[in-house]
Amino acid sequence: MSRMGDVLAGFHAAWEFESDSVLIRYERGIRTPKLFQALGERRIPFEAIETVTLAPGRRGTVVLRVEPRAGADPLMEAAAGQLKESCDPYRLVLPAERETLAEYYADELRARLKPHDGAAERFLVGAPEVPLRFKAYDGKASFDGKTVSFRWFWTGASSAKWKAGDQSFPVADLNGVEWRSPEVFEGHLRLLRGTAPLLPVDQDPAAVVFGLGYGPVHESLPFAAAVLSAVRTARPSAVVPAMRRDPADIAERIRHLGELHQSGLVTDEEFAVKKAELLAEL
Repeated sequence: MSRMGDVLAGFHAAWEFESDSVLIRYERGIRTPKLFQALGERRIPFEAIETVTLAPGRRGTVVLRVEPRAGADPLMEAAAGQLKESCDPYRLVLPAERETLAEYYADELRARLKPHDGAAERFLVGAPEVPLRFKAYDGKASFDGKTVSFRWFWTGASSAKWKAGDQSFPVADLNGVEWRSPEVFEGHLRLLRGTAPLLPVDQDPAAVVFGLGYGPVHESLPFAAAVLSAVRTARPSAVVPAMRRDPADIAERIRHLGELHQSGLVTDEEFAVKKAELLAEL
């Protein structure tokens, strides 16, 4: 950058360009996405950035975006491509008349980036601060930085979870985290352990189920990112194995999904997407 402290303000966020990083500060207005408000601010080191783009936006805007390196940001690793464009924390939307200024900063950023050989070996962007907690449909999840705890709700938890009892999982015993957005069918947060076949989330004592109004993105995603970062710190060489469900379980889930589809509780698009996801797990 030409000097430290240069600030480019857009809708819902302002980017401050420093000598080795971009400090993103998110607004706290009513129209600001709740995820941005929950994040507050984030410092993105230049070494965590893969590319920089500038493109036309909607309704007389331009969009400046940085693409984080694979493996550099626990939030984006946990999200796994499920965030809506409007909730992408790496997008800065500006009025079209500021395109020339945005292009200047995009060029300056590109000049500071160095070639990278593959994914980052460690997280380069800080995780959301703990303690964190949120309410799922079937239980309350909490994380203190060392242990993830699930307390079941009698109104939502399955009999299998009640039988297993409330759960506590030290991060040292975990391999990773699986987050499925609450905005899609079968949203959930699952803690990954070992190589055993995965149970349906409503039966798995290492998972909580989302639902309408439960486990919202701005609460459950920062939670998942913080857990993922702690797991990586505790087990830096750990590799999350590819988890596979029992084929019989997949068939049963597809059958149940078909029943929901026929009854009108699942749309044609939701049915097609979820069926493809289940088949991909075979």
